[in-house]
Amino acid sequence: MPAYEIDGVVPVVDPTAFVHESASLIGDVIIGPGCYIGPFASLRGDFGRIIVGEGSNVQDSCVIHAFPGADAVLEPNSHVGHGAVLHGCVVHSFALIGIGATVLDGAEIGENALVGAGAVVPAGTVVPAASLAVGNPAKVVKQLDDVALEWKRNGVRIYQELAQRSRETLRPVLALTAVEPDRPRVSTGADVSRPLHEHRRSAADDSE
Repeated sequence: MPAYEIDGVVPVVDPTAFVHESASLIGDVIIGPGCYIGPFASLRGDFGRIIVGEGSNVQDSCVIHAFPGADAVLEPNSHVGHGAVLHGCVVHSFALIGIGATVLDGAEIGENALVGAGAVVPAGTVVPAASLAVGNPAKVVKQLDDVALEWKRNGVRIYQELAQRSRETLRPVLALTAVEPDRPRVSTGADVSRPLHEHRRSAADDSE
């Protein structure tokens, strides 16, 4: 993993965290226990401090940064989807930042909240706990029900497991030139996680 010192400040990564070798950590970055930092994520602590709390995940191609003297904070068990951009904000525990969303300076995403894919949360916005915010600018549209809350927590858990799987089994290889007979699948199937709309339909079927 590329890690860079600046002004004498060196990134900190807990030994139980997984940081992909293509991710970039610069300066005042603190990665807590059991975290997952995905490929091509950029955590640039050259102005403000970046804190990624225990059990959190920052997925592929995410960017985290802050203004000078400010912090970007992910509380324990935060969940940041592919390609999201976080700038000087606070994400509380078990909140989910959707794919491609942007959360700007001074914004606060409440515990268990969900910021929808592609949403833009303006500076200083407070998204209440366990609520759904969507759009540009993001607006709170409803409170999350128990099915969505359970689905989100499961997502955090499977990324914590992915951090462990990656530490134990991820390694560089040469790609094969052809698909082998009886090609195996990775250890996570649809029984582990599925999209929310499918999960909701399954939960409805189970209740009938």
